[in-house]
Amino acid sequence: VQLQASGGGLVQAGGSLRLSCAASGLTFISYAMGWFRQAPGKEREFVAAISWSGGSTYYADSVKGRFTISRDNANNTVYLQMNSLKPEDTAVYYCAASLVADMNVRQVNYWGKGTLVTVSS
Repeated sequence: VQLQASGGGLVQAGGSLRLSCAASGLTFISYAMGWFRQAPGKEREFVAAISWSGGSTYYADSVKGRFTISRDNANNTVYLQMNSLKPEDTAVYYCAASLVADMNVRQVNYWGKGTLVTVSS
């Protein structure tokens, strides 16, 4: 199984980025997909998740109204649109696949390698 995340980079506060995660080696529609992040010196935390059909989405309170998760089952890809970025959003962002839609760290079956997002003030 491979979860290849991309789209990270350096952006100014208030800007936007779109992360992508291309999945291979698994039956994509069998899994809920999610994004987690880990800032330096902190634990990995949940950001957003989407059910296999895309019909249900879940967000951390810290990103609600700013981030949007979506998926394209035809292309085995999940996205995270991040708007109104803040310096505190700076972290390595990890793509995740889970059999549980409302997933937490312990419920992730597969992890991607991560992509760095840096938000400057």
